[in-house]
Amino acid sequence: MVPEKTAVGKNTDRSAQGIHVMVKPIGPVCNLNCEYCFYLEKQCLFGAGKQCRMSDEVLSTFITNYITSQPTPIVEFVWQGGEPTLLGIDFFRRVLELQRPFVSFKNISNSLQTNGTLLTNEWCSFLRKNRFMVGISLDGPEEVHDTYRRDRAGKGSFARAMRGLRLLQKHHVEYNVLACVAQRTAQQPLDVYRFLREQGVEFMQFVPVVERRTVPCSIAHGLCLAGPAVLDRKETHGEITPWSVIPSEYGAFLVTVYEEWVRHDVGTVFVMNFEWALNTWIGNPSPVCVHAQQCGRALVLEHNGDVYACDHCVYPEFRLGNVRTDSLLTLTERSLQSGFGSNKDASLPQQCKECEVLVSCRGGCPKHRFAESCSGEPGLHYLCEGYRKFFLHIRKYQRAMTTLLENNLPISLVMEAVKGPLVIKRQASQRNSI
Repeated sequence: MVPEKTAVGKNTDRSAQGIHVMVKPIGPVCNLNCEYCFYLEKQCLFGAGKQCRMSDEVLSTFITNYITSQPTPIVEFVWQGGEPTLLGIDFFRRVLELQRPFVSFKNISNSLQTNGTLLTNEWCSFLRKNRFMVGISLDGPEEVHDTYRRDRAGKGSFARAMRGLRLLQKHHVEYNVLACVAQRTAQQPLDVYRFLREQGVEFMQFVPVVERRTVPCSIAHGLCLAGPAVLDRKETHGEITPWSVIPSEYGAFLVTVYEEWVRHDVGTVFVMNFEWALNTWIGNPSPVCVHAQQCGRALVLEHNGDVYACDHCVYPEFRLGNVRTDSLLTLTERSLQSGFGSNKDASLPQQCKECEVLVSCRGGCPKHRFAESCSGEPGLHYLCEGYRKFFLHIRKYQRAMTTLLENNLPISLVMEAVKGPLVIKRQASQRNSI
């Protein structure tokens, strides 16, 4: 038997070898006004009312810089926002034109993250033809999705997002769904997961929403949401926003979805959170920075060419330089030397260092390490309770899946194991009789 299509068992950690840049070609500009969005307020960094659109000069300089700086044969472009489709298709035709001279010696791919509301047949035909991977934001059924994801007139975006999803499916565009798990969402795990499954979604990931308000809002740059907390071991005080997920409920959300998935959908539905967990369990580095031992190689490029240490660090104090004057390799080194890299691991509180799920969790994202450990030590991740609950709960399944992988068997057989030994014995007997 051949294992199903899955990332599990493969070393998918590109950050250990190369660099990764998330591009914000339209900055924080978006047609929606999602309540939990941490990026909309970044507009104040560029001036109120100022048009945020990447110039052709910055675009061409970046593409050349990124491709020539990338030490690996694979160069992945990730276009995000804001809402990048506001730039129009011609912008991305220009992207492909600028990438074309390099395709003979680099394997170049493009990904686009979108809210899906502006997708059309023309857009999807273009995306399919040029092999764009599309991430579409969809939080679940209408009552869940529209709780937080509304437009500037206060109207829900569910119907428009679903129209976008259907167009991606109609044109056979490769896509996955990114579902944000905010406080309301976490209370309906099966509603969310089953809804996505029923819509034909095969690849999905669940991203926890955690934000704090600074007290008071920063006078220096006008940002009201707090930045990274513990990179220099100094606490940034702030109160949790009402939409942030509760740690125990996030853990319960993942556990509930996992129990549904492990009984019915292994091998047919791919939940990235579960794939990442199994990857680290079998000894591979984490494919995502949140649960990686180190971070600092995943940079963010703003529309004006400014480069920051990561998506959660677009604050003046974390500006590394500008792509027009600095190579991305140099900027990556600055990122690693300015508190990221090995410091992510070294700054863990003792409670984390002694935790039995450290290899899976790695202390989470530094931005959200604003809680205190049991002994009062700073630097504990806000979602520690939820992460621990989830990683401990799934260990019995991961052991079984590891055994299956070691024997070159599809991990979908784990679904038989959870039904109990009598079912397995009966099915094994039926196979032997054939």
